Amino acid sequence: MNTEPYKQQLQAEEKRLLKGIGRGEASARGLSDAPSTGDWSDASVADEEKDQQFGEAQTDSTTLNLVRAALKRIQDGTFGKCLVDGGPIEEKRLHAVPWTPYCLKHEQQLEQKNPRRMPTL
Repeated sequence: MNTEPYKQQLQAEEKRLLKGIGRGEASARGLSDAPSTGDWSDASVADEEKDQQFGEAQTDSTTLNLVRAALKRIQDGTFGKCLVDGGPIEEKRLHAVPWTPYCLKHEQQLEQKNPRRMPTL
């Protein structure tokens, strides 16, 4: 498998994520450092925005770790192989999510065992 296009895509994604994380954290810190001149509802809105920005930075950080792991798999020669059984990851899947460590079958099994939890109000 020619991994060069994936490597370039992953490196571009790594750069994008690093920029996004930096901007998000700086923006959230700016909200934290802002003087509280408004009423409690203004503070509540600012807290919501800050929590959202930190949440987005955390999601980006998780994705960044996956991207870097995929780059390491390219270097090790194991890119495109499922971490569960070493079988091939579908090429269509790699094009969509090049940092995925699992084939579709094993990803679905993992999601069934550990469903993603959506925040509730």
